[in-house]
Amino acid sequence: MEKVKYAGEFEKIVNRIGGIYRSELGLRNAEKYITGLLSPAERKNGWQLSEEIGESTPYKMQQFLYRGSWSADALRDVTREYIREEIAEEDGILVLDETGFLKQGKKSCGVARQYSGTAGRIENCQIGVFLTYTGAKGNAMIDRRLYMPEEWLKDPARCKEAGVPDEVKFQTKPNIGLEMLEETYNAGFPFTWITGDCIYGDFRDIRFWAESVNKRYVMSVSGKEYVWIGFKQHKIGALLKKIPEDAWFEASCGNGSKGERLYEWFINEVNSPNGKGYQRYLLVKRSLSDKDDMRAYICYAPENTPVSEFIRVAGTRWTVETCFAESKGDVGLDQYEVRSYHGWYKHITLACLAHAFLTVLKNKHQDILMADCEDSELINAVPITSSLDDFKKSAVCEFQQVRFEKSVLAFFRFYFRRCIFLSVGRMAYGTPVYRYLASLASSTQTSLIYCVIFTTVILKELK
Repeated sequence: MEKVKYAGEFEKIVNRIGGIYRSELGLRNAEKYITGLLSPAERKNGWQLSEEIGESTPYKMQQFLYRGSWSADALRDVTREYIREEIAEEDGILVLDETGFLKQGKKSCGVARQYSGTAGRIENCQIGVFLTYTGAKGNAMIDRRLYMPEEWLKDPARCKEAGVPDEVKFQTKPNIGLEMLEETYNAGFPFTWITGDCIYGDFRDIRFWAESVNKRYVMSVSGKEYVWIGFKQHKIGALLKKIPEDAWFEASCGNGSKGERLYEWFINEVNSPNGKGYQRYLLVKRSLSDKDDMRAYICYAPENTPVSEFIRVAGTRWTVETCFAESKGDVGLDQYEVRSYHGWYKHITLACLAHAFLTVLKNKHQDILMADCEDSELINAVPITSSLDDFKKSAVCEFQQVRFEKSVLAFFRFYFRRCIFLSVGRMAYGTPVYRYLASLASSTQTSLIYCVIFTTVILKELK
């Protein structure tokens, strides 16, 4: 029963994206592509993905990405709405971050020698800026942008070759992040908090925008940033050296792979905009083992917000790293072979949808088992797993097997008909005898003999 349910969940997302594609063929190609991304194939590159979905060559899927007349932004909107309906909650958190896609050569759109957090050094790579959602029901990517270095946009011939639209202008990564936040807010997506690394926290426009729409934030900032306390401006790097030792307190910012993530913390009010009942704070985190290892945050929230809430939000920034690791490992976010601007957006957005589907499915699976199974031992046999990768590998994801079984049956039925055609002969095509045998081929009761018939046909064809 669960197999049918989970296959049904996949059909729901296919139905959701139906309006994006102009033809049934385009929708079927999208369905195949997402199926390939969800498959257990070790790599989701052109050949392996195509083999996984039953294509003899990768060219059909490549053309689907290169030349398909469909909008990646429209698919992004559907994905965001899907996440909103299934797992988003009003007290959710939006996280801004970036990830690198290592590349060889100079043809891939936006590729350049630039710093990649993925590699931890300067590499030849593309950089994607992402906005993710995190909440009690899971984490998912709701928006994405390809960072275009200035050197690219100053070379019109190179941009034209990669299919970069003329209206694309240079934007810094923080500007890209602000644009995604504004679009998400205007789309009515629910969230309360924003957090991000210091590259986004140092960009004051993000913080000022959040304050203007009454959204709370815990943004990491570098030592070069300034805050006002009273009538004096202070550099954060200098303030960190002046924190009294007795002002630190120990607290956990959540569970990690090795248990509680304990740090020492310091918090102090800083000057805030007048009115609204909101307050800005300087929050500092310090390692228990290395007293020089500190990270500062500027926070904004209603007055009397518990310190534990700021610490909790600061601790959720790592969830974006989880999203990147899961999407790269489970749905091939970084395993693409496209070079064009639109090709990048199409693959990345399809991968975001596939990742969101797994997240939603993981959140739902216990309820579905409870509804379908009265045997508590059977329910406990498929526990809620701690990672998306474990869930994907678990028995709950047997919808993949269901889709595979359907494909195999269809394959054998085709060859069963072919066998009938060869046996009865061309002159008998369309006769009552042929129609009877063809209808027999469509019956699931004959599925056990398909393999034998398939082998017979192949041997006959070889002769």
